[in-house]
Amino acid sequence: MPRTGRRPGPGGTREKILAAARSRFGQEGYDGTTIRGIAAGAGVDPALVPHYFGSKEGVFLAAVEFPVDPAEFVPRLLAPGIDGLGERLVIFFLETWDSPSGASLLGLIRSVVSSELAADLMREFVTREVLGRLAEAIKLDHPQLRAGLVATQLVGLAMLRYVIKVESLSSASRGELARWIGPTIQHYLTDPAVTASRRSTARRRR
Repeated sequence: MPRTGRRPGPGGTREKILAAARSRFGQEGYDGTTIRGIAAGAGVDPALVPHYFGSKEGVFLAAVEFPVDPAEFVPRLLAPGIDGLGERLVIFFLETWDSPSGASLLGLIRSVVSSELAADLMREFVTREVLGRLAEAIKLDHPQLRAGLVATQLVGLAMLRYVIKVESLSSASRGELARWIGPTIQHYLTDPAVTASRRSTARRRR
């Protein structure tokens, strides 16, 4: 008797679906992307998307695989010392977003406005995995607070440059943006005044 059930997809189907998903999420965000659209982009039966990933959320989580390892690049950012760290951080993030490996981050950025899942992923990645590691490595007070403040600048920059495409930001070079925004990020990371009110509040509670 012939076997029943779904036939397995051809070799490379999973990778084709992921590539199509990254493209769709990058162009249309989370809400605008459909399983049928992903399948059409991959040239496969729509039933294969949930077969491999379970749901749209599942394929989103697999597609938005962060292209950089914080454990590797944080030491490189810190190697030259504290001076100029803000500018180096801006350039690093822009290089990541602009690179071919940054497609997953671009899809995530475009999805944060419509998907709580995407917003949580972006917040966790930028605040904890990147900036939290950075702030802790340079032994600053209130590292998570400082990381959160820096995240407001970097995520806001990404939204305005890549999603809303404000002309003055989308056409600026990475070096220009680093010179404009880097000093603010440096202030958030290293200025004692940033957390002065938090320290004074903590002393009053003792």
